[in-house]
Amino acid sequence: MPKTRSEKELEVARLTENIAQAKGTVFASFTKLSVKAVEELRDKCREASVLCGVVKKTLLSRALKEKKLESEGFEGWQGNILAGFGVHDEVTAAKIFAAFAKDHEQMHLEAGILEAAIVGKEEIARLASLPGKQDLLAKLVGSCQAPISGFVGVLSGNLRNLVGVLNAVKEAKS
Repeated sequence: MPKTRSEKELEVARLTENIAQAKGTVFASFTKLSVKAVEELRDKCREASVLCGVVKKTLLSRALKEKKLESEGFEGWQGNILAGFGVHDEVTAAKIFAAFAKDHEQMHLEAGILEAAIVGKEEIARLASLPGKQDLLAKLVGSCQAPISGFVGVLSGNLRNLVGVLNAVKEAKS
C-alpha cells in the first residue's frame, strides 16, 4: 500500500534528523538482494550502533535538499537504496557497508556524507580502508607503552648483569 503524504513527510523528517546526527553516512544501491541478506546487514549495523534502513530515492532527495546538500544523480541509481548512518564515528558505517558489498555483488556503494558534504564512492572506499576508532586507540596505547616497556627492560638488564657478576664472583671463590 502506498504511503500517505503525512507518512512521507515523517520519513523525510526522520531522514533529515539522521543525516544531521550522523558523523558519517553511506548510501548503497542494491538489486535482488534477499531479505535474509538485508537483515544480516542490519544486524551488523545494530551491533556497531549504525542506523541502517532502506530509503526511497525521492524522499532521500528531499531530505538532502532540506539539509542544503546537492542531491543530483540519486535518481539515476539502479535499484533500491540502503542508507547507513554512523552515529559514533565516521568510519564504521563505511567499513560495514564496504565489507558487506564485497560479499554481496548485488550491492554497490554509491555515495556518502562526510563533514556536511556529499562524497563519492571512491572516498567512501578510502574511508572504509582506514582503521577504526578502537584500532587507533589500541595503537596509541601501544605507542605510549613502548617507551615504558623499554625502560623496564633496561632496568631489568642491569639487575640481570649484577646477578651474573655476583654468581661469577661466587664461583671464582669456590
